[in-house]
Amino acid sequence: MNLFVSLKYLVALDDHKHFGRAALACHVTQPALSNALRALEESYGTAIVKRGRSFAGFTEEGERVLASARRMLHEQELLQQELDSRSGSPCGNLLIGSVPTAMPIAARFVARLQALHPGIRPTLRSMSSVELEAGLESLALDLALGYSERLERSRAQLRLLPQYIEHYFLLQRHAETPGRSGIGLSIGAELGWQAAAALPLCLLSAEMHNRRIIDRAFADAGVPKVQAAIESNSTAALVSCVLAGQVSSVLPGALLGELQAYGPSTCGLQARPLVAPLVGVPIALMLHQGSRPSRTLEAALALAEDPAWLAEAAQHSGLLQGR
Repeated sequence: MNLFVSLKYLVALDDHKHFGRAALACHVTQPALSNALRALEESYGTAIVKRGRSFAGFTEEGERVLASARRMLHEQELLQQELDSRSGSPCGNLLIGSVPTAMPIAARFVARLQALHPGIRPTLRSMSSVELEAGLESLALDLALGYSERLERSRAQLRLLPQYIEHYFLLQRHAETPGRSGIGLSIGAELGWQAAAALPLCLLSAEMHNRRIIDRAFADAGVPKVQAAIESNSTAALVSCVLAGQVSSVLPGALLGELQAYGPSTCGLQARPLVAPLVGVPIALMLHQGSRPSRTLEAALALAEDPAWLAEAAQHSGLLQGR
């Protein structure tokens, strides 16, 4: 039995919560993955996985093995990066998670990082705030981009690197007017949150922290309960609903800035700054406070604090330019 391979299979099972999907992620057959986990159980002399007709979680002993597996694999990755990297040239994997609304900035960050250090192989995943925090705590993630305000009520031992402020807009279709054809996303007049609440809206679903921010803004504007016409956990789906239907959406400027760059493909859409109240929410990169950073993470942290990068993030983060 190869211990590290078996531990990787165990971690994959925890990540995917399904034997078949875990096997696919590890590029092995499901019987091979199951046999390796059984061999691991025999080696430790205890049941690790709760088995039924499908994956049912881990035993109490299995949870302890899983936590140790993540630490061991993390240390192995640190060692491998030390051996593979040269001074000023970090090499290795870096797993970064981001809340969906911050994905355009996260994508810019990993692209800039990889351009500076071609030996770094970043993986970027869209995740909820709860998933980000759990991933950082368990060392499943190296770095996360999300809402720093959540940590004021959290006991998680995380370090924050402020990145930018998120601003909000109403995205809606507008009636075509002569001369507008092919212009793309336009910036309209300001709109109060209370007026926006009267429109049919498609919003992120309740488990997403961004939805709580939006609901709080509506409440501050005197609308304590807004019933969304459509809900989704995908920001791309919200934009598609606005394009295809008769609904509007509330989205951050970073996402709409990407739409604005697409030009004619977003023709017919208008973004209106939401005011009364004017909402600005801090977004930060987060990492586990107690973990020893890898060579790739050290490079990422250096970029995260670079004034040139912070200026770029601010430029693309939300204060849209009118057209």
